[in-house]
Amino acid sequence: MRFHSVTRREALRMGAAGAVALLPSAALAAKAASLMPGASACVLVPELDEGPFYFDAKLERSDIRDGHSGAPLRLQLQVVDASNCTPLSGARVDVWHCDAAGFYSGEEGQGDDEGTSTIGQRFLRGAQRSGADGLVTFDTIYPGWYRGRTTHIHFKVILGGVRVATSQLFFPDALSQFVYENIRPYADRKAARDSFNATDSIAQDEGNGHATYCNVKEEADRYLATLVIGIRRSGASPGARPAGPPGPPLDAGEPSGPAPLDRTKLVPGAL
Repeated sequence: MRFHSVTRREALRMGAAGAVALLPSAALAAKAASLMPGASACVLVPELDEGPFYFDAKLERSDIRDGHSGAPLRLQLQVVDASNCTPLSGARVDVWHCDAAGFYSGEEGQGDDEGTSTIGQRFLRGAQRSGADGLVTFDTIYPGWYRGRTTHIHFKVILGGVRVATSQLFFPDALSQFVYENIRPYADRKAARDSFNATDSIAQDEGNGHATYCNVKEEADRYLATLVIGIRRSGASPGARPAGPPGPPLDAGEPSGPAPLDRTKLVPGAL
């Protein structure tokens, strides 16, 4: 499957048109719009498969690139109470994703031939705590792709020592295709991209409803991707358990929480 060639501007416009979500009320719509540029909702973020290769990299940082090349991307996430759109401070937000070649850090068997090891590396991983405005910001690169999955970034939110959300955010397909065909090192790959939002079982999860499709804007020297993450403030995800006192240090390991989704229910090849 191949997309027709599009310009950068066309790709962004097509992505914005497909990222609209329904809001519970006009009042919440107005409040959501005031949270950050391009925000369209503060709905409860769906629990999606944790996906491959999470580990606590023990890195509290905003720049997670570690010298990896790719289209510059600033990722701005805002954690809010889904019931009233109120920003939440002190939430730990972990993010991790693959590089332009589709490699995750810290794992063996990477790449189309599963022959590359990145053990001992921690690129494109990091964690931050949200401020009074609920915001965390990461400087990274536009994520690459790997076989069986559409373009995505993994994230995890921990509040008060309890894991309250594990999910993935997604990008406009047209923009991803533009990046992969026109920007190095993405364009250096010989393999053809095999998965898109419409064919990815996780991106199309019935509980998602496009709630984790980020808004993307082109700035002078980078892309800016934004997403409002709505969570339950007074009650964690079903099955979540306390993990010690509130505000664990970022090197305390992963708190207890709901078990990962049943991967046997996913489409074969979707990691």
